[in-house]
Amino acid sequence: MNETILIVDDEARIRDVVQYALERESYRVLVAEDGAAALTTWQQVPVDLIVLDIMLPERDGLDVCRRIRESGSRTPVLFLSARGDEVDRVVGLELGGDDYLTKPFSPRELVARVRAVLRRAQPEATQPPAAQVPAGVVYGPLRVDVSRHEVSVRGVSVILTATELGILAALLERPGVVLSRGQLLKRAYAYDNLITERTIDTHVRRIRAKCRPHDFDPIATVYGVGYKIAPVDGAYP
Repeated sequence: MNETILIVDDEARIRDVVQYALERESYRVLVAEDGAAALTTWQQVPVDLIVLDIMLPERDGLDVCRRIRESGSRTPVLFLSARGDEVDRVVGLELGGDDYLTKPFSPRELVARVRAVLRRAQPEATQPPAAQVPAGVVYGPLRVDVSRHEVSVRGVSVILTATELGILAALLERPGVVLSRGQLLKRAYAYDNLITERTIDTHVRRIRAKCRPHDFDPIATVYGVGYKIAPVDGAYP
């Protein structure tokens, strides 16, 4: 195990606890005390995951995540915050965060979530056995290649996080079939029980927001039931 993880937190105690827990699992760990230092480190050193506190001085964690995603990077982000407010959690996920952990937390839970996010970020892990989607599948104006982590709409590249791609792949497996949030969790993440049904809603909104500027919304909501891939021109290919 040689993944590099960047820890960003202005509390030395938290940095020390997280660093110790991750280094015990043989991860390479870098640390930053604020948002500006985090962006500098991320630009200079390839990292596999960022453990990012939201409440940072001057440039907060949400702004750091926003800047990373605006650059086109899919570097996974696991948010930390002392605030358990749902609004903070949703905003973080909508900005492109992959998971969210509220302080105080146990080192064991942190390590479990880090492992889960890293698994989802690996190309071979974005297609668990429950979501068998062929490479280079074309669905109307949508093209998805799970193995290459490539998505485009009308020939224009759309940058999805590993979590978002897993959801889209699960829906593409059976066009027209409605999946409940619980079913979507099992199909998209058969190996991961750390994703919640409420989180699925947030990631679906992110997928739609990224595709709609190209005149295509790939996901249809079936109210009270769940989600399905949207028909193309009123029908399924």
